[in-house]
Amino acid sequence: MSQIETFYDVMRRQGITRRSFMKYCSLTAAALGLSPSFVPKIAHAMETKPRTPVIWVHGLECTCCSESFIRSAHPLAKDVVLSMISLDYDDTLMAAAGHQAEAALEETIEKYKGNYILAVEGNPPLNEDGMFCIIGGKPFVEQLRHAAEHAKAIISWGACASYGCVQAAKPNPTQATPVHKVITDKPIIKVPGCPPIAEVMTGVITYMLTFDRLPELDRQGRPAMFYGQRIHDKCYRRPHFDAGQFVEAWDDENARKGYCLYKMGCKGPTTYNACSTIRWNEGTSFPIQSGHGCIGCSEDGFWDQGSFYNRVTDLTQFGVEANADKVGMAAAGVVGAGVAAHAAISALKAAQKKTQSHKEEA
Repeated sequence: MSQIETFYDVMRRQGITRRSFMKYCSLTAAALGLSPSFVPKIAHAMETKPRTPVIWVHGLECTCCSESFIRSAHPLAKDVVLSMISLDYDDTLMAAAGHQAEAALEETIEKYKGNYILAVEGNPPLNEDGMFCIIGGKPFVEQLRHAAEHAKAIISWGACASYGCVQAAKPNPTQATPVHKVITDKPIIKVPGCPPIAEVMTGVITYMLTFDRLPELDRQGRPAMFYGQRIHDKCYRRPHFDAGQFVEAWDDENARKGYCLYKMGCKGPTTYNACSTIRWNEGTSFPIQSGHGCIGCSEDGFWDQGSFYNRVTDLTQFGVEANADKVGMAAAGVVGAGVAAHAAISALKAAQKKTQSHKEEA
């Protein structure tokens, strides 16, 4: 592979001090949820490994993944694009267009054969020989297969590339198809969401650059460090759920009190993502905090799971969480049992005291 600058080379050339570089490595470790012991490893990787060549292609999509990516704060998207990786092709961000852009794609594939990462935003439609999405005069599915042939690994950005999203919703007339059902001979990392969280996207790239391997994946092929827990597990409204306190109608008194949105269709109990911990816009907020339930956009087929406001009361895998009414009844039962037990104990103590008093008088 042709030698290209390391991340550290680029930072030094931009006048970044060693102290600032080490601080950056510390923040990166924290963003990835790693202990301080990993800071030297991150620093060593960025000092010695050449920047990773990346080809970023776009199929059927709305560009929301790119919009999310450029808003990353830890690390900044500009640091990822200009320093950490070598983004050699992205028809949305690059200055070149037309034949020049396609020439850059071919040059990158040939120059870094077997050593570049292919990032895919959107998905290929297969109906009518792929004619529903044309890139450079050819069906996108052809570009995808061509770029994937010599890629080291593939990142499927967003729900579109990971699962199909709205393009693949029933009846799916274009036969929009997730990337992993078209490319079957390459390691694929799914980073679902509509769009994914910015820091999740940059975090995945940072991890791959630092450790030169794919992050640990769950059984659906998602990075476990970001998709290992349900939104429900770390939601700040979870205590209200456990207490049986729910919003019953939009903007009711319970909504103003910040009660749980489960009865309003929140899919947090069935959705695996880091929204409730990392949040959006530099950790400012996330949908549930803004007063709207989770729509489950990082789960397979979320678009075809009925209304976003339907309650998920027919689930059985979460025990008492399967039905919000049962949760409320259970909570009330526990409280009632506690009151009854307290009353019984108080009455028993009073009876014992009265008996003891009679004995002393006798």
